[in-house]
Amino acid sequence: MMAGRTFGTKLAAGFGLTLLLTLLMTATSVLALRYVLHTKDAVIVSARDNLAGAETLSALMESRIADYRAYMLFGTEEYLDATNADRTKFLAKLDSLRGTIENPASKELLQDIADAESTHAAVVSGLMSQRSKITNLASVAQLSGSGQVKTAREAVQKAIADLIAQVQSTVNTKSDDASDRATLSMIFIIVIGALLIAGAAGVSWKLSRDLKREVGAAVGHIQSSSAQLEAAAAQQAAGGRDQSSAMSEITTTISELLITSRQIAESAQRVSKVAEETAEAARTGDATIDQTRASIAAIRTQVDQIVQHMLALGEKSQQIGGVVDLVSELAEQTNILAINATIEASGAGEWGRRFAVVAEEIRKLADRTAASAKEIRALIEDVRGAVNTTVMATEIGAKAVDSGSRQFDDATSSFRRIVSLVSTTSDATREIELSTKQQTTAVEQVNVAASDTARVTRETEASAVQTKQTAAHLSTLSGELLDLVGTGRH
Repeated sequence: MMAGRTFGTKLAAGFGLTLLLTLLMTATSVLALRYVLHTKDAVIVSARDNLAGAETLSALMESRIADYRAYMLFGTEEYLDATNADRTKFLAKLDSLRGTIENPASKELLQDIADAESTHAAVVSGLMSQRSKITNLASVAQLSGSGQVKTAREAVQKAIADLIAQVQSTVNTKSDDASDRATLSMIFIIVIGALLIAGAAGVSWKLSRDLKREVGAAVGHIQSSSAQLEAAAAQQAAGGRDQSSAMSEITTTISELLITSRQIAESAQRVSKVAEETAEAARTGDATIDQTRASIAAIRTQVDQIVQHMLALGEKSQQIGGVVDLVSELAEQTNILAINATIEASGAGEWGRRFAVVAEEIRKLADRTAASAKEIRALIEDVRGAVNTTVMATEIGAKAVDSGSRQFDDATSSFRRIVSLVSTTSDATREIELSTKQQTTAVEQVNVAASDTARVTRETEASAVQTKQTAAHLSTLSGELLDLVGTGRH
C-alpha cells in the first residue's frame, strides 16, 4: 500500500499514526482516571454525608437525653424547650438521611430508629408530664416508668449504633469497589499502553526497514556511478597527461620551425640584396655599352671594366648559388618538420586537427620554396654560362679591338639577357621572401594554437583529477551513509 510513496510521506504517515495512538492512549487514560475519580468522589460524599448524618443522630440523641435529664432534675422550662428542640432536629436529620441513604438495609435501620425514637418519645413525654406536676423532686422514685425510659433509650441508641455500623460497612464496601475499579482502570490503561507501544514499535520497525532498503539501494547506485566516474576520470587524466606531453613536443618542434623560418627569411633578404646589386651591375654594364657606342676609342678600357664586372658577376652568381643551396636545405628541413608536425597532430586527436591543417600548409609552402630554389639554381647556371660567354667574348674583343664593333650587337644582347635573368632572380628572391614571411606567420599561428591546446589539455587534466577526487569523496560519503542507516558497507 505504501510501496509507491516517498520516504518523507511514509515518515509523516508513521508520525501521524504514532500521534493518533498517543492521543488515543491519553484520551483513554483521562476517561479512566475521570471514572476512578468520580467513583472515589461518590464514595467520599456518601461516607461524609451518611456516616456524618448517622453520627449526628447519635449526638442529637445524646444531647436530647442530657437535656431531658436536666429537666427531670431541675424542672425548668429551659431544659424542656431544649429537649423539644433536640427532638425536632433529630427528626429533621432522620428525614434528611432517608433522602441520601440508598442501601435497603440502612433504610430499614432508619425505620427502626424512627420507631424506637417514637417509643422513647412517648415514654419521655409521660415522665416529663409527671415532672411538671412535681414542684420539689426529692427522689426519682417519685416518677413512675423510669425503667421504660431506660429501655427505650437503649433501643434508640442501639438502633443508631447499628445504623452507624451499617453505614460504615457500606462505605467500606464502596471503597473496596472503587479500589477494584481503580485497579481495573490501571490494568486497562497498562494494556492499552502496551498495545499502543507495540503498534508504535511496529511502525518504527517498518519505517526503519523501508529506510534501510531504499537508502541502501540508492547508495548502491551512487557507489556504482561514483566508481565508474572515478575510473573515467582516471582514464581522462592519463589521456590528458599523454596529450600534454605530446603538445610539449609539438610546441618544441614548432619553436624550432619558427627559428628556421626566420633564418630562411633573413637568407631571402640577403639573396634579394645580392639580386639588387646584380641588377645594378647589369645596369652599369648597359651604361658602359652606351658609352662604347659613343666612344669606340675607349673600348679597351671598357672591355677591361666589363671583364671585372663579369668576374664580380660570377662571384655574385656563386654567392647566389650558395644562398639557393641554403634555401633548398631550409625548404627540405621545413618539409621534414611539417611532416613530423602532421604526425604529431594526428596523434593528438581532436585537439590536433587545426594544427594538422596548418602543418599541411607549411609543407606545401616548403615544396613551393624548394621548387623556387630549383628554378633559381637553373637561372644561376644560365647566368654563369652567360658570364662565361661574356668573359670569353670580352677577351676576344680585347685581342681584336677592331672586330669589337662587329661583336657590339652580341654584347648588347648578352647584357640584355643578363638584365632579364637578374630581374627573374630578383622576382624569385622576392617570392621566396614573401613565402617565407607567410610561412613565419603560419608557424606563429600554429605556435599560438599549440599553446592554447596545451593550456586546454592542462585544464582538462586538472578537471579530471578534481573529478576523480570528487568521485572518491562521493564513494566515501556513500559508505558513511550506509553505516548511518545500519545496512553496512557494500
